[in-house]
Amino acid sequence: MSEIARYRLMVASRILAAVVVGYALTSAVSILLALLLPVSKAEAVLASTMLSFAIYAAVVIWVFQARSAARAWVGLLVPLAVLSLACWLLMPGGVA
Repeated sequence: MSEIARYRLMVASRILAAVVVGYALTSAVSILLALLLPVSKAEAVLASTMLSFAIYAAVVIWVFQARSAARAWVGLLVPLAVLSLACWLLMPGGVA
């Protein structure tokens, strides 16, 4: 595989990680914040949704500054798994 093709695959992998997994990670953070903020549910959802725009921007920036595409993927998937588990445990009716 040529150097140009490998570079393009690396960039495409980072774009995929930022768009798909970054969105999922941001959603998990927003859900967790909405569950944990000590205000009314409507205010918690609104605050976490507004904060999610800054979180998503930070995630995208981090993906492209990571040393490698593999490190970016792992750096997104591990927190996503942990946050998703925390959301599942904290949701009413989450643990049956």
